[in-house]
Amino acid sequence: MLRWQFATMAGLSSLEWYEVTAAREAVFVVEQDCAFLDADGADPECWHLVGRRGAEVAAYCRIVPPGVKFAEPSIGRVLTRGAGRGNGAGKALMEEAIRRCEELFPGLPIRIGAQQYLERFYGRFGFATVSGPYDEDGIPHVIMLREPPGNRTKGRS
Repeated sequence: MLRWQFATMAGLSSLEWYEVTAAREAVFVVEQDCAFLDADGADPECWHLVGRRGAEVAAYCRIVPPGVKFAEPSIGRVLTRGAGRGNGAGKALMEEAIRRCEELFPGLPIRIGAQQYLERFYGRFGFATVSGPYDEDGIPHVIMLREPPGNRTKGRS
């Protein structure tokens, strides 16, 4: 079971922010062998959702307010690692992130820039692909959009 922490950057202690940064670097820079500037200036404006198993950051994402990256609110820097992999942590993370995003920004669609190979995963949460593939830091991505609950087509999850 994941223990959730949800806070702005200012609401995280120095040690908590260090642990988030270390998790992001371990996944996005080291595991994915991707040299990119993770400190993109958005973090101070975002909400950070951290899922822990014991002391380890097992799952993480940030919720980006509308107007920071996209016109809509977005969920980004989605990761699972170590004890968070292969046991439903990614699903739990996305469910919690969507719930929190809808609480913060009710009635607005949610946009993500997803790694293309994860399209089906995000599709299970109601995200639909709205762009062709594009390259971001050497990895194929697509833009996906999740309409607010009242605007989604019946039968689509």
